[in-house]
Amino acid sequence: MKLMWKKEYVAPLETIAYLSSPTMHREELEYIKLAFDTNWMSCLGENIDETERLTRERVNCGYSVAVGSGTAALHLAVKLAAEEAYGTPAKGRLSLEGKRVFVSDTTFVATVSPVIYEGGKPVFIDMERETWNMDPAALERAFEKYPDTRVVILAYLYGTPAKLDELRDVCDRHQAILVEDAAEALGSIYKGKALGSFGKYNVISFNGNKIITGSAGGILLSDEKEKCEKARKWSTQSREAAPWYQHEEISYNYRMSNVIAGVIRGQFLHIDEHIAQKTAIYDRYAKGLRNLPVTLNPIDLVNTVPNHWLTCMVIRPEAMCGETRLDRTYSYEPEPGKSCPMEILEALQSIHAQGRPIWKPMHMQPYYADCDFITAENVSAGQSVGTDIYRRGLCLPSDNKMTPEVQDRIIEMICRCFA
Repeated sequence: MKLMWKKEYVAPLETIAYLSSPTMHREELEYIKLAFDTNWMSCLGENIDETERLTRERVNCGYSVAVGSGTAALHLAVKLAAEEAYGTPAKGRLSLEGKRVFVSDTTFVATVSPVIYEGGKPVFIDMERETWNMDPAALERAFEKYPDTRVVILAYLYGTPAKLDELRDVCDRHQAILVEDAAEALGSIYKGKALGSFGKYNVISFNGNKIITGSAGGILLSDEKEKCEKARKWSTQSREAAPWYQHEEISYNYRMSNVIAGVIRGQFLHIDEHIAQKTAIYDRYAKGLRNLPVTLNPIDLVNTVPNHWLTCMVIRPEAMCGETRLDRTYSYEPEPGKSCPMEILEALQSIHAQGRPIWKPMHMQPYYADCDFITAENVSAGQSVGTDIYRRGLCLPSDNKMTPEVQDRIIEMICRCFA
């Protein structure tokens, strides 16, 4: 049975309120035209150089490599970390073959995929409630179980900083290399430093829904010059310094195009404007939903500034109506005064407003069902923090072109679901 919100007709929005769509300006066209006019349309050109410079200066990291996607940048980062931790593999072998890697459990699948590409075994680490990021206590327990692990991949959920002091302390004590998946976190700050500068190898994404975008694209960041040069070589088919095509190691076609870099270069002029708009959206939701039995994603860890990429909402346990989710389907039982994520998402969809559930944790994904999952306490996977947030949470429309009037309509619809 599905609720029809008291069978009242609610007029849809005149335009779609997107979850998080690109917000374009005019400067992007100037830099795209520069690529066209100079005939540098492929993987070399001024736009690429400037995108690398702008990113490393924003993050305050020494070196940067522009590639075609955040996933490609993550693959290069993981490969660099693996070879540093375990040595260069023999020809025909993968860099993580048979090795375990600790990975944030609640994240997008791209955080995990490079581990599989390199033959590794992901071990998923539960989140904690204060930041919704990797739990330092769970990470410590993971090292107790698998003390030989030497690579940790930390993803920042929805742009919120993690407990980095504690996490880095755990990694340092166990001599593990930290890889930052800061794909969603460009512009976020922890104790005065930008996310993307805390790991040995770090990644930013410019996918279409990020805080700024090139429609695609990613950046690998590191303070290790030689490692970045190696990654750059890998990303351009590993061509050796010879007058012919000479290849002596594995290679990838990962470089960013000068056209996409032009879009990103223009977007950088507006990053602070975008962050301010996203922050205002979060604050408006916090005010408009304050009387409901819900909480928003946490943002108040001391000395941190999130970029507020997405605003999320979690329904309190006592206000949840019955909801069941299978792999591809769901159902719920409406109750007066209560609601659930899928009911709210259906209600928003009916007025042309986009939302989505919280990322489904990796340990719950069918492909990764055989991977180990570590929590801070000795609880079942069904009682983990990430599972709980997934079952009770949803991402709200957070597009920075959304007007206050449209957002008020969205807030009104959410309130109706609890009527």
